[in-house]
Amino acid sequence: MKKIALFFLLVFSQIIFSASKITETEKLAATCKVWGFLKYYHPKVANGEVNWDNQLLEKLPKIEKAQTKEEFSLILENWIDELGPIKEIAPIPTPKDVKFFDKNFDLSWFNNKVFSRRLSKKLKFIEENRFQSNVEFGPDFDSFKSLKNYFDLDYNSKGSRILMLFVYWNVIEYYFPYKYIMDQKWDLSLEQTLPLVSDAKNESDFYIAMRKMVTNLNDSHVEFFLYKSLKSLKYYFPATGKIIDEKLVVTNILGDSLAEADNIKIGTVITKINGKTIKELALENRDLICASNEVAYFDKLVTPILRNDSQNVEVEFLKNGKYETKSMIWFSYHDSHRNEFKKGATKKKERFKLLDNNIGYVDMGIIKEKHIPDMIQALKSTKAIVFDMRNYPQNTWKEISDFLNSQEKSFCIYTMPYPNYPGRYVWTEERKCGFENKDNYKGKVIVLLNEDSISQSEWTAMSFQTANNTTIIGSQTAGADGNAFEFDFKGFHTIYSAIGVYYPDGRETQRIGIVPDIEVKPTIKGIQEGKDEVLDRALVFIETGK
Repeated sequence: MKKIALFFLLVFSQIIFSASKITETEKLAATCKVWGFLKYYHPKVANGEVNWDNQLLEKLPKIEKAQTKEEFSLILENWIDELGPIKEIAPIPTPKDVKFFDKNFDLSWFNNKVFSRRLSKKLKFIEENRFQSNVEFGPDFDSFKSLKNYFDLDYNSKGSRILMLFVYWNVIEYYFPYKYIMDQKWDLSLEQTLPLVSDAKNESDFYIAMRKMVTNLNDSHVEFFLYKSLKSLKYYFPATGKIIDEKLVVTNILGDSLAEADNIKIGTVITKINGKTIKELALENRDLICASNEVAYFDKLVTPILRNDSQNVEVEFLKNGKYETKSMIWFSYHDSHRNEFKKGATKKKERFKLLDNNIGYVDMGIIKEKHIPDMIQALKSTKAIVFDMRNYPQNTWKEISDFLNSQEKSFCIYTMPYPNYPGRYVWTEERKCGFENKDNYKGKVIVLLNEDSISQSEWTAMSFQTANNTTIIGSQTAGADGNAFEFDFKGFHTIYSAIGVYYPDGRETQRIGIVPDIEVKPTIKGIQEGKDEVLDRALVFIETGK
């Protein structure tokens, strides 16, 4: 009987001991959350009274040595206590005019299974008596300023790598408006990336680990690149194009003499690069390119697959139903983007013009505010105006919207970070365009959009949609709206959407983009025949209403 009791006692003790053990990833993930929370919430830390980055680097060795959840929790508890007492100011009143947007907000991790009850209570107390900022909400408030000075990190140091990961993860955790519509939970991205960052053997390993993580933002604004990696990719194809039906179709010649030497023309079809199909290249780059949706992904894919770190590249072409493989020489950026034949003879693009049948056309990518009065004068009597926004427009939305509308209308509403409660967002007042204008434009308003339409283009299209006679023609846009925020680390640069943009009724634009009323996509045949199938469809609609 005593032997049986002893056996169960040993088994029970082992179970208790095992339950108390904590893994390296669990420790670092929990530390990341606590460190980031205190960075933005603790009055002394958020106010800049302590060097919070250095404190993390000092605590990491102790955290690494912790073997049990109890030891780990005690380190964090003591760390908080060392910061000194916090003045109790709860309850903190919420201004009456603030309407919260809380789809991103979640501090339920306070009750993490690796935390002691004491630690959870300390975190809750800090939340309730948090730092109160005196800045207005917006993308450039003071909390972001310190993110621009991470230029002295040593990527050979595990601590420095972890610090950068913690900084980036918490910026997104508290100040990314679209976290709630990511395909993958941001917590899981942290757990997946921590071992890769910890074990990185060099700067390149670290860069790849971080780049894979940021793709999980599903935001077409997002870039994360190593400055010197751009320089290492020295050789470029002398043209660019679009991916259609799993083929890359040339739509623009960048270096005309080099393109002519290899018989590259508008409409040339590429099926393989260095033996890999376009489909295979798309799969290979899937976790390295961040995009809001599929059309944006394939649009962003074109650039990396048309540059190479080797000058000798095998390219397979499809012509007249036959496949032909060529061994090409690709050249430097300067040479591959130089149009020698067109130099001095390039026809200047027209900002606006009159097409046949009294139809106006405006190139939104080049027309500027100072040109709007002349545009209005020239096109105000047309039966329709086509605003081509398959580009990145100038800041002309207000002047044109005022021309299109007969009265003031709301076209969008923002969500902005709320500095006094990090992680929470607030709805702003609706943004308006137009005014009481009896002399507004009376014809049809046509807006052309596609995957090249991003951010300013999408936002401008929303303002144009307020006109009662607007029709969107084209295809899904890039789905990344709102001001983009940029910051740098040593050798690295990153950018992401920092403000939420919605229609006045709350409909989302992020990832969805601007939905066309009439969907039209270019075809390989149309490109080879020199057609603009989207514009052609718009002209048909103007004449027939269908």
